[in-house]
Amino acid sequence: MKPEAIAVLIPAHNEEKLLPRALAAVNAAARHPALAGLHVTTVVAADACVDDTAEVAGSAGASVLHLGSQNPGKARAAAAQHAMATLGAPATVTWLASTDADSAVPPDWLAFQIDQARAGWEAVVGTVTVTRWPPLPHLADRHHQLYNASRPGFGRPWHHPHVHGANLGVAADAYRSVGGFPALPVGEDHALVSALVRGGHRVLRTPGCPVETSSRLHPRAVGGFGDQLARLAAETGSVH
Repeated sequence: MKPEAIAVLIPAHNEEKLLPRALAAVNAAARHPALAGLHVTTVVAADACVDDTAEVAGSAGASVLHLGSQNPGKARAAAAQHAMATLGAPATVTWLASTDADSAVPPDWLAFQIDQARAGWEAVVGTVTVTRWPPLPHLADRHHQLYNASRPGFGRPWHHPHVHGANLGVAADAYRSVGGFPALPVGEDHALVSALVRGGHRVLRTPGCPVETSSRLHPRAVGGFGDQLARLAAETGSVH
């Protein structure tokens, strides 16, 4: 694939506080010199928001969709559809990069994904990291233990089992061929990756270029990464 256009997709539900950091990180990644000549756009799907999420997104230069479903799957899909329609580039040269409003991508995030696309990968499934933990005993250590349980030793490649909407990229033509993000309230990212694998697309699972995400225990999306942390905190006795 020879990408000519990139769309960053961000679903957001009442994220006026964390969204500025997320968009600043995305904007920094879009300025990476390796992306010179590529058209990069960011679409924020403001989903059932009653705060200033949409205003924050617009002021940061993102395109804003106003939705009322409070459904991450529908929000990601709507952002992808809008981006592909407005970019005007053929799906064969368009790359879709998904992240979350409570996350901060590294400066080389888009460049890393585009390098993989140019190498022939049709999807890049990345990992996340947490650097700002709540002051709860044992939570961070237990999370790291479980998250990295399948990581091989001796520097061997880690084809990890994780899927995060906060760190996911896919070629637009492959995305379309499997029907895109399904309208699920949780797990739309897993469903998309599973469909890509079933469809025979080249899917790279890599720990390279992890995305920093929130450790909040009361997340916006029910059943996602934050809920997993909350359950883990309860299991380790970190919360009472």
